[in-house]
Amino acid sequence: MKSKKKKPNKPDKHKHPPSDHSRLYTGTLDVTRSGMGFVIVEGRDQDILIRPSDFNTALHGDTVQVKVTSHPGRSGRVQGEVTEVLQRKQLEFLGHIEISQSFAFFIAEMDKPMPDIYVPLSELNGAAHNDKVIVRITEWEKNKKPQGTVIQIMDSSDVNDQAMKEILLENGFSIFFPENVLEESERLPDLIPPGEISQRRDMRDVLTFTIDPVDARDFDDAISIRAVENGLLEIGVHIADVSYFVEPDTALDKEAYERATSVYLPDRVNPMLPERISNELCSLRPHEDKLTFSAIFRMTAKGEIRHRWIGRTVIHSNHRFTYEEVQEIIDQQTGLYQAEIATLNTLAQRFRRQRFKKGAINFSSTEVRFKLDPKGKPIGIVVKENKESHQLIEEFMLLANRAVAEYVGGIEVHKKPVPFPYRIHDNPDKEKLLPFVEFAKKYGIVFDLKTPESIAASFNQMLADVKGKPEQHVLETLGIRTMAKAIYTTENIGHYGLGFEHYCHFTSPIRRYPDVLVHRILQQCLDQKIEPDKKLEAKCRHSSERERAAMDSERAANKYKQVEYMQSFLGEEFEGVISGVASFGFWVETVETKCEGLVSINSLLEYDDFRHNEADYSLVGRRSGRQFRIGDKLTIRVVAANLTKRQLDYEWAITAPESPEIPVTPKRKPQAQRRGQKPVHGKPRKKK
Repeated sequence: MKSKKKKPNKPDKHKHPPSDHSRLYTGTLDVTRSGMGFVIVEGRDQDILIRPSDFNTALHGDTVQVKVTSHPGRSGRVQGEVTEVLQRKQLEFLGHIEISQSFAFFIAEMDKPMPDIYVPLSELNGAAHNDKVIVRITEWEKNKKPQGTVIQIMDSSDVNDQAMKEILLENGFSIFFPENVLEESERLPDLIPPGEISQRRDMRDVLTFTIDPVDARDFDDAISIRAVENGLLEIGVHIADVSYFVEPDTALDKEAYERATSVYLPDRVNPMLPERISNELCSLRPHEDKLTFSAIFRMTAKGEIRHRWIGRTVIHSNHRFTYEEVQEIIDQQTGLYQAEIATLNTLAQRFRRQRFKKGAINFSSTEVRFKLDPKGKPIGIVVKENKESHQLIEEFMLLANRAVAEYVGGIEVHKKPVPFPYRIHDNPDKEKLLPFVEFAKKYGIVFDLKTPESIAASFNQMLADVKGKPEQHVLETLGIRTMAKAIYTTENIGHYGLGFEHYCHFTSPIRRYPDVLVHRILQQCLDQKIEPDKKLEAKCRHSSERERAAMDSERAANKYKQVEYMQSFLGEEFEGVISGVASFGFWVETVETKCEGLVSINSLLEYDDFRHNEADYSLVGRRSGRQFRIGDKLTIRVVAANLTKRQLDYEWAITAPESPEIPVTPKRKPQAQRRGQKPVHGKPRKKK
């Protein structure tokens, strides 16, 4: 007999609970080019589908709260609507203005659909019809158009400036500081009150200098050195005391938190703090008294630390060095403060060797610097070198960061660790590591996967064994890809890549917000007046997200400059190395200039039908057996350079040494190959 009770809901085969409709989810809105939206919720298997009519003022990239409005369809995806925009990814947009007699509209130039922005005539700020401008959204009521104001009229002839600003805006970085933030920074006094100096350790009579890139404008770290009693050395790492000027909950602080980081593009810096602070008050410029937060170490000539002191100081930098100047002093063994620089370098190299001996992984990444003409156009690309002068600064900054994290890590409040923004790097995921380990075996590399320590030792052995060999680049690149990403969090699990149990970012508060947080909590610990921040983990997540956005901006800007540079070389050939492989083609990075472009699988069809071998990171020809494997060297021809898409297209240029592998006809087997076959697409090879 059937029960008269209400039938229970059928179990959801997609594992979504029946109470889905009553729940609110938080996630990021991803808008497709067609205009449909999907909210990505962490920990949820399926995204939530949002129709444009249910965006409720949300835009692509915004952090939103959504409620589910329908049961899962065949795809398993539920439908929902945005109930609240929690955080805007972007408030400023690049586009053009259209003006009528009584009002104006701004049309954004972006690949994601968004509504036009209504601009009152009083908010045009000098813009004329069809001008390219940057507009900031000032208000947006539900069921109405967003309203905005013109904040800059672009110079239509300066394409580079537009491109760089567009990259910053699309990654959620504001280009201009609000007026109240600038006013607040301008009100800060130039002179340091005598009372403030009296409360600090006075280091002004100790030899102190900065070492920075030649084009640096803000100097947030300095090093001091002197001999003290018992034959010991006193080395001070002095960091700009940004937290003295930027107080919690001020307009300056809120703006710095929103940005969370400075962004470094090829031709500019988009700063976290106004120049009044970053380039004047806090910059450790030579021959000026400056307020600093310092970690001061007393150590033997062999680098054995006997005493550590952390606290607020006042310094007076004696000199501003560039990396190139210090490297010349190291190489030539002569120059200003040569003895002190030699001592610091000897200690730094000792720390470096000890670090790798204790489990730090010695990955080296390649960075490039663009030579630009006055209009920002690239006229050359230089590969940055990591020399001893760079390592000198790096090792002492690591020492200070580690010392601060160890100090705070040893303090408890109510028998619990002090909430603190650690910089952590998780152990490798063995599942992600296994394909790489199998690939490395092809080069005779054997990994010991028993413990995280043995994995690190295996990586270092591999890096030592392949140094200078053709496979070095591919194994380094793939090895780095297997690693977790470093993040900020209050849960300290150590920094695997550096081999440190305690680590934080203390040394760059001018350009990183977590360092400002570290300074504030550190001072609370020193004063024994700790006020745990319940929102600290959320601040860490925000800082990690903004850091990723900055890295995306920097990669996009570098790619733009690479494409712009390679426009001058259409049709020309370059030696390259395969840097990535996918089912639709492979990427090649040119050897000299590190410009990466795609060789589409479609451009290879005339030669063979290629299939993707994921385990071997390669494309394999079905008839010829010809392989394109990550790490292989080959010659490419530049066929297209699309600045709008920031995309380079290459094609494989068959060279004489490769011709024995080329089949005479598509149906011939590999052993029937012969010399003299024409290149791909039948194009003659261009003479150099």
